[in-house]
Amino acid sequence: MMEVGRLCIKTAGRDAGKKCVIVEVMDEKFVMIDGETRRRKCNVRHLEPLTETIKLSKGAAHTSVISEFKKLGMEIKATKPRKAAEKPAKTRAADRKKLAPKEEKPKAKAEKAKPKAEGKLEKAIEE
Repeated sequence: MMEVGRLCIKTAGRDAGKKCVIVEVMDEKFVMIDGETRRRKCNVRHLEPLTETIKLSKGAAHTSVISEFKKLGMEIKATKPRKAAEKPAKTRAADRKKLAPKEEKPKAKAEKAKPKAEGKLEKAIEE
């Protein structure tokens, strides 16, 4: 019953309710499927075989599966894998120190200290 080209409906998992076709028979329990579902290995217990078949060769490419589905009048959404966001380049701690703006010590405290010292000297001289 499970042969290459057999149309099925997926009954379990994330792709449940979607149509697929058997592309390759792995062994008596597992088959490779493709179609509205993701192309992957699937347990035959998770498939409901339909009476229709498609003429496919063993291990047929995804493009040939799509063209056969179009001949039957079924549209398959072409999904592309999502592109990963660009990650900023990793910098080492030494590089971060070089890139970080240098903090200047506040000069106000240093300037205040000088007049106080001069003020004490002046007081000492005046006495």
